[in-house]
Amino acid sequence: MAVAKEQIRQIISENNITSVADVYTLLKESFKDILQELMEAELDASLGYEKNQKGNLATDNKRNGHSPKPLKSQYGEFQVDVPRDRNGEFEPKLIPKYQRDISGIEEKVISLYARGMSTRDIHDQMQDLYGIELSAEIVSKITDRILPLVKEWQSRPLSPIYPFVFMDCIHYKVREDGRILSRAAYVVLGITTEGYKEILSITVGANETSKFWLGMLNDLKNR
Repeated sequence: MAVAKEQIRQIISENNITSVADVYTLLKESFKDILQELMEAELDASLGYEKNQKGNLATDNKRNGHSPKPLKSQYGEFQVDVPRDRNGEFEPKLIPKYQRDISGIEEKVISLYARGMSTRDIHDQMQDLYGIELSAEIVSKITDRILPLVKEWQSRPLSPIYPFVFMDCIHYKVREDGRILSRAAYVVLGITTEGYKEILSITVGANETSKFWLGMLNDLKNR
């Protein structure tokens, strides 16, 4: 299906598509979604059971809705809904009670959804995010909650045509064998024929070789 030049001009005009800065607008939404899931996973681990789980539970404490919390990051300001428990005992470790500025963890959180991250990589990244605040057992439980969401996002079907595709790279630090290493995650942003902006993929890569880009683009084509 060909896209007419007039339609392309209309998409550009209506959506103010000027640069790869649009990537960061979408990253803010993705960052918010992942933070939300991480907090829900923390509450699961704290209560000892998952949402909607039935049967004999190890505690009489239950979920009790959410409280809005404004946050500030390098991607801009946004609001998350912090899950609450009935006894008022739960406090997210990733975002402490009185913390509002969470700049510095964005790339680590976003990279959880990147292709090229093994289960061990994701677990280590989670351990690095939480540090000593949570035990290795609880971090593993949170990782288990996040992994299916990661796999689903990575393999979701894409639209057949994106008239515009932008690529950018975010850098972040990881702890590996006691060392701090720098990694790069390559973000691909697509614009649909209706003008909607969508992050198509995030891929961890050692360097920007032609083989790497070819593999990433072939993966997008197959989806």
